[in-house]
Amino acid sequence: MSQNPDAYYSRSEVSNSDLTALKNLLHPVTMPPGVREAAFRFGSLVDAIITEPERVNYYQLTVDGEQYSEDEFRHAREMYRSLRMTARHDPFLTKVLAEAETQRCMVNKAQLFDYGGFQFRLDTRCKWDWWLPACHFGGDLKTTACATQKEFDDAVDFFDWDRSRAWYMDIAHSDCDFIYAVSKRNCNVFTTRIRRGDPVYLRGRDKYLELAFQYWRLAL
Repeated sequence: MSQNPDAYYSRSEVSNSDLTALKNLLHPVTMPPGVREAAFRFGSLVDAIITEPERVNYYQLTVDGEQYSEDEFRHAREMYRSLRMTARHDPFLTKVLAEAETQRCMVNKAQLFDYGGFQFRLDTRCKWDWWLPACHFGGDLKTTACATQKEFDDAVDFFDWDRSRAWYMDIAHSDCDFIYAVSKRNCNVFTTRIRRGDPVYLRGRDKYLELAFQYWRLAL
């Protein structure tokens, strides 16, 4: 797998990925060997092309030394073109692509959690695909196997993307969030907008609170 040199991944604060790893330990889901790894690998290529182009070597077809095929690069670049084409009739996406900081790291020391009236603290961290400083909120870029907006809406719950967005919002103390997802199947672009207190945020917060409590309890 690609070895991203970013020191963020060696930090000790709790991340949404740590919560995912804990969930996988507590509630294992059987998947065919290599499926999850392949999806993550290709998603890393698309993320790098769109948000961290300095990591991409187009001549050697690598990201941080991880070798990709010509077909993988062609597919990823086609998905990026689709995102940019969508921005032509989506003013907000245009603003995101033009103005957002990418891969912005945030740390929240001793973040306070309230799980059913029981309070505890954890040092937390997150890393935004897109962060809009002037608006004080950001969002996430996803690659997806979904082919329709309805499939994507269901995937937000199924893959716990609602949990990640609520986690990020609460670390940043932001009131809005968003996801743009590009389909690996047909290059269609799907989106969702999230506001503090709406059903997606509340569902995601409930998910992360349960896992954060389990994380805190196991760390005792």
